[in-house]
Amino acid sequence: MKFEDNFSAQSRQYAQFRPQYPNALYAYLASIVPERSLVWDCGTGNGQAAVSLAKYFARVYATDASAEQIAHAYPHENVEYHVENAEHVTLPSGSVDLVTVAQAVHWFDFDRFHAEVKRVLKPNGILAVWTYHLPEISLQIDRTLFRYYSEVLAGFWPERIHYLEERYRTLPFPFEEIVPPSFVMEARWDRNRLVGFLDSWSGTQKYRQQKGHHPLEEIWDEVVDDWKNEAEQRSIRWNLYFRIGRKS
Repeated sequence: MKFEDNFSAQSRQYAQFRPQYPNALYAYLASIVPERSLVWDCGTGNGQAAVSLAKYFARVYATDASAEQIAHAYPHENVEYHVENAEHVTLPSGSVDLVTVAQAVHWFDFDRFHAEVKRVLKPNGILAVWTYHLPEISLQIDRTLFRYYSEVLAGFWPERIHYLEERYRTLPFPFEEIVPPSFVMEARWDRNRLVGFLDSWSGTQKYRQQKGHHPLEEIWDEVVDDWKNEAEQRSIRWNLYFRIGRKS
């Protein structure tokens, strides 16, 4: 069965193919902060985390360096969106209860970002950063996706992707560390939704730009062999990996 690329034209709709973090994560973060008045959601992207945090906090200040991401972010009455860099934000010193970064901190200038976090956090305020890596679906597809990520797309990932591979364990993190409970993202997707997710990867897009064809062609037969009915819904899960710390 030939792979037909019906997804790349929709690559701007990044949020459409991204899984949602569990509400239990936001409830946990709300339980460990000194107050629930203000969150800075840094590297907010489409605002997925910001909107969910707004259920627990009075105000969310959400920033991203990309004006295009902010232009397409989810609106919410308690969320303010601003185009600002992670290393410099126009928030008063000592004003923030919680700083969150979902799947983005590995791109930042660590020293300057950490200095800014320490500036804006209240005493005992919290910094929480998290990431995820490859999904778990079935033995065959999991093996295929690992080969796609590590072999087909080898050389098409930015250097800092290694922080994801290391589950954020090697991130510089100059805060009083807190070990959170385990959290997992879960979804039920059909095969086309998985393809859209893989198409949204930066490595996939860079491969297409440089080679002129879609890298999913390299694994398509293996995917279809295991997942023959494209409309079949399957359970998918991603383990979440954290660094959470307190401003002492």
